[in-house]
Amino acid sequence: MSDVVFETRDITFSYGGRPALTALTTAVAPGTIGLLGPNGAGKTTFIRTLLGLTNPQSGTATVLGLDARRDAPLIRQRVGYMPENECYFADQSGLDAVIYAARLSGLPRNAAIRRAHEMLDFAGIDEARYRGTQGYSTGMKQRVKLAQALVHGPELLFLDEPTNGLDPKGRDDMLDLIAGLGAASVSVVLSTHILNDVERVCSDVLLLAGGQLKHYGPLSAFTAGASGEWIVHVKEGRGLLMDALGRAGLEPFGADPETPFVFRLRLEADQVLTFWQVVTTTGVQVREFAPEQLSLETALMRFLGAAA
Repeated sequence: MSDVVFETRDITFSYGGRPALTALTTAVAPGTIGLLGPNGAGKTTFIRTLLGLTNPQSGTATVLGLDARRDAPLIRQRVGYMPENECYFADQSGLDAVIYAARLSGLPRNAAIRRAHEMLDFAGIDEARYRGTQGYSTGMKQRVKLAQALVHGPELLFLDEPTNGLDPKGRDDMLDLIAGLGAASVSVVLSTHILNDVERVCSDVLLLAGGQLKHYGPLSAFTAGASGEWIVHVKEGRGLLMDALGRAGLEPFGADPETPFVFRLRLEADQVLTFWQVVTTTGVQVREFAPEQLSLETALMRFLGAAA
């Protein structure tokens, strides 16, 4: 697989003079990517642009090496999309709905039937596949939509709120399926407001706000970098080291009596060398020195607040 699954350069799109995307430039590597942003951030327009369903007023987009404007039909043969809303006829069986999606993707009838059964097996729909979807639970409907999105064997999959409306067991099952896709080398873009889902299955995050790219990179770096705080665990001599760090112009804090060997430190990237110089001077043995990992929700709120 290429080092880039999709790329945009200066994408700009407006609805009636109201900007939805503004000079958006990014190059996204394979993986499972959480597409985040507040309502109105431009996420839906971004996805529609990549699928060739919306043509921007300026800029270019490529998906799997194909031009989103010129090669949209070819892109949709290699990309799957699971929308938030239902995308089948109410009187269809689950099997017929997936076969129909396969045929729309260009598969011959026999191949469409075979693939539909395979994807319904993967999604966990058994004999219920022969019943009408109007009698399905929300979880079953979500599974059918996932099977529809996968039936033509896409290399890249866009999922729009795939766990919306699911009970805890259904949500857990859906996330297991999504994690399995990543393990099978299918790149996934997960657009959701449920941040715990992103933390569980995503390797990277792509954050939009106000139609602009605010961040793209590893999830672990985003939750660490938003804090600026580090955890320090020493064998002994906590007070000695904290005093020395303070004299060196650093900011140690959080000396909890319940954890006598641990404290926190506010530290910029260019101050790490100073930290270790102070440690060497004091002779204190450091057992752990690591950036504090915030929850994604906390990191996101801090990031958006700082960027406002």
